[in-house]
Amino acid sequence: MLLLISPINIDEAQEAINGGADIVDVKNPKEGSLGANFPWVIENIRETTPKDMLVSATLGDVPYKPGTVSLAAYGALTAGADYIKVGLYGTKNYDEALEVMENVVKAVKNKNPKAIVVAAGYADAHRVGAVNPFEIPKIARDSGADLAMLDTAVKDGKTLFDFLDINDLTKFVKKTNDYGLKSALAGSIKKNQLKELHDIGCDVVGVRGAACTGGDRNEGHIVSEAVKELKDLLLSFD
Repeated sequence: MLLLISPINIDEAQEAINGGADIVDVKNPKEGSLGANFPWVIENIRETTPKDMLVSATLGDVPYKPGTVSLAAYGALTAGADYIKVGLYGTKNYDEALEVMENVVKAVKNKNPKAIVVAAGYADAHRVGAVNPFEIPKIARDSGADLAMLDTAVKDGKTLFDFLDINDLTKFVKKTNDYGLKSALAGSIKKNQLKELHDIGCDVVGVRGAACTGGDRNEGHIVSEAVKELKDLLLSFD
C-alpha cells in the first residue's frame, strides 16, 4: 500500500520526501477537504521532488462545471503534477460526475497519456449532497480514470470509518479492483486504522493530519518523523 502525504507548501513537501512518502500530494486545506493549491506551489514542489516520485495535485472540491474543472486539470498538469485528483463535490449523481470526469480525462490524457487521473468521492456524501460514494468506481471506469478514491467532505474530527464500516470499504476496494483500477482511501485516517485498510487490499492511503504535529491537519505541520513512522508501519504489514 502506497503512502500519499498531503503538504501545503515546499517545506512540508520536503518533510514528506525525507520521511519516505510514496506520493507528494499538493493541497490547500483552507479551501476544503480536497482544496486546490496555487500553480506556482505545484511547480516548486515538483522541482524539489525526486523525478521518480509522483507529485499529485488536488483540483478542489469541484462544482458541476465540466469546462472549469477540465481547464483546472490542464493547469495542474502544466504546473508539473502527474497525478490529478478531482473531488466530485458538486456533482449530485452519476451522470453529472461522469461528465466532469470524462472531460478531465480528455484534458489530461491528450496532453500526457501517462498522467494518472483520480475520481474522488466522499464517504459522507449525504452531508453535502454529493454523488453516492459507491458510484465512484463505475464513474472512474466509465470516464477512463485510473483510480477511484474516497475521502471525507466535512473535516470535523470524524474519520472515514464513522461513515463506512470495513465491509463497506472492502466492497469499494473490490469493485474498484474488479474494474481494473487502483483504489485510494483517505479521510482523517488514524495510524491504528492503517492495518485494516492494508488488509482489504487498498492500493493507496491518503494522510495529512496523522503526519502533522499534534495530529492537526489545519494548525499543525507535516514532520518527517511522523511520515517515517507511518511508512515504516505500512512496510511492516508486508
